[in-house]
Amino acid sequence: MMQFFRQLTGKLNSNIFAGLLGPSTPQQMAFLRELQREMKQTNCMETPLNELKVTVFDIETTGFYPDKGDQIISIGAIKMKGPQIKEQETFYSLVQSDLPLSNEVSSLTNIQASELRTAPPAPEVLMNFFKFVKSDILVAHHSKHEQSFMQKTTWDVWRTKFNHRIIDTTFLIRLSDLSMKAASLEDLCYECGIEIENRHHALGDAIMTAKIWSYYLQLAQKKKFQYLQEVYEYLARND
Repeated sequence: MMQFFRQLTGKLNSNIFAGLLGPSTPQQMAFLRELQREMKQTNCMETPLNELKVTVFDIETTGFYPDKGDQIISIGAIKMKGPQIKEQETFYSLVQSDLPLSNEVSSLTNIQASELRTAPPAPEVLMNFFKFVKSDILVAHHSKHEQSFMQKTTWDVWRTKFNHRIIDTTFLIRLSDLSMKAASLEDLCYECGIEIENRHHALGDAIMTAKIWSYYLQLAQKKKFQYLQEVYEYLARND
């Protein structure tokens, strides 16, 4: 019975959330269409790893289930070119939400429900995020979480698909350990000698993830990989 009410609440929250957003502007839809064209034209597989442009990002959420009403409450991101982290090119925003925020989430993220009630609304944050990312590949740690929320939120806001490619950090990490399937952000930071700072802050986690990506990208280059396509083919052969 409790699960039924949770599912029902999720559907209601989703419908209310979508209904309150208002119509998309022609400018927004034109930007999204142009962005989708740019992504189709970008062949990241044949871009030299040293020139590969990515945006590393992280989100904090009210829970784990976007289809049951959980929402994004903050987004953080940082730009990279090859292994170089562009420390001055960052993005961070809270995201407006009227959902109850559990004590656990509030304590973990240091975000208060009162802050979310006055934060920018999801359409504004998402549009600003896309303008920051442009056609870059996205990189995330445990990326299925980010992908599921971005897909749901993009659909709720604009009734359009989320088309950015997201690469999980595990993709490169497996070059050093083919058996690697999952590892915590903390464990990878320890492995790479990266200081843990601002954990569970979306931008803080994005910066640490960027440092991990940089570490393993340099390892890929030392192993003489030049393109993402070569990495994909190597991992496919050794699965």
